[in-house]
Amino acid sequence: MTVPASSIDLFGDAVLADPWPAYRNLRDSGSAVWLEQTGVWFIGRFADVRRALNDWQVFSSAQGIGFNPVINTAWTEALICQDPPIHTERRKLMMEALSPAALKPVADNISRRADALADRIAERGHFDGVADFAHDLPIGVVMDLIGWPEAVRPALLELASGSWNAAGPANARMQTGLGGLQDMMGLLAGIYDEGRVQPGGFAEKLIAASRDGKITRDTAIGMLAGYVVAAFETTISAMAAGIYLFAQNPAEWDKLRADSGLAMVAANEIVRMETPLQNFARVTTQDAELSDGSVVPAGARVCVSYASANRDERQFSQPDLFDITRREKQNLGFGHGPHGCAGQGLARMELAAVFTALSRRISRIELTDPAERALNNISRSFSRLPARAIPG
Repeated sequence: MTVPASSIDLFGDAVLADPWPAYRNLRDSGSAVWLEQTGVWFIGRFADVRRALNDWQVFSSAQGIGFNPVINTAWTEALICQDPPIHTERRKLMMEALSPAALKPVADNISRRADALADRIAERGHFDGVADFAHDLPIGVVMDLIGWPEAVRPALLELASGSWNAAGPANARMQTGLGGLQDMMGLLAGIYDEGRVQPGGFAEKLIAASRDGKITRDTAIGMLAGYVVAAFETTISAMAAGIYLFAQNPAEWDKLRADSGLAMVAANEIVRMETPLQNFARVTTQDAELSDGSVVPAGARVCVSYASANRDERQFSQPDLFDITRREKQNLGFGHGPHGCAGQGLARMELAAVFTALSRRISRIELTDPAERALNNISRSFSRLPARAIPG
């Protein structure tokens, strides 16, 4: 069958600001659509995206998950750019810090921080959903868990912000992102070489594994970079998205206030609706037939769209509706298969804790000015979210 083509520019300002109509257009065109502006195949239907994420033998990450050769070369040692069995062995090191058993002692700390944050928001009333709210738990909890030294934490946060831009196609955002990413890698290399990490954290264990010869120095630094980029920016994005969505949907906030047991479902629904990481690339190792019979040829770079899949009408009823009692609980916001987000348990725990704590103190969340988006080639986030919390 003939595979459709589209002139839609997924990485242009207009689409990045509001990608959902473009995703719907592409899904309706077929399981695979050739993107003329980017020179890749777009896969956006839920069934096909899930298949691509599971079938690493056909949809490989080993040639990079970015949309330009510079980042794919630079990220050769990154965990997200590896296939099994190499990926499997290296992921074990990461999961030691993020397994349910490892996170159990962290739960009390998350609850305490969530309660303290909710108290501050209730007291001040007006707040920025990004700087005053979304930054708190990811920075406080994750930085302690990894063991970053206090002195470098502000710099790491600043360098992580916008770093996903580097994975986009060759545009101005990509060039800016590469510069920030290079600075971050230099900082991490210095931390590694000097051993400047707090004792007991994941960073210390990873550096020890490298010096014991289990992994190389470059691999250790690459994995540490993955923690900086993924653990901070994506969770911060989801936290701010929750404020935005509950402000726009007060009836859903009332549901959470009436039943705090919905907090975990709400966390999943926030991630489904906004999908902090929108798209990654894969490369086909052989001809790949998709659900509508279309075939993506071997050796093609494809855009696997988590965000489009999460709004697919073929999978979700009323997919553009924010519903924290949604029955279709599975979504691809945390990925799926071998590359499913290693930190998703921690992210869900943080999201559930902070919105539970807030729901006990706040009767309504309102936006006081228009939300400002931080346009990014890969991630979806806010730069500013002026809001008001009404106690009750």
